[in-house]
Amino acid sequence: MTEEQQHKHHRRSIVFTYLLYKKTQRYIPPIARGLIGLILVFMGLLGFLPILGFWMIPLGLAVLATDVPPLKRWFRKELKLRRKPRP
Repeated sequence: MTEEQQHKHHRRSIVFTYLLYKKTQRYIPPIARGLIGLILVFMGLLGFLPILGFWMIPLGLAVLATDVPPLKRWFRKELKLRRKPRP
């Protein structure tokens, strides 16, 4: 995979995570968001298994960030840092 393809894949994953963050904030009740976020993080920790993956951890954190203020601030800061174009 070339560096340009890696950068494109990285940008696509950031956009997907942000969209998931916004949609879960709007359409899913807070208790369900918390459970879904915790399940995704836990399953992501088992990422060495064939079906599960480490990609579940950032998605779980994004879902949890909608209800946990310190995590929400951290998540927004990380998204802003990662959205900046590379030189």
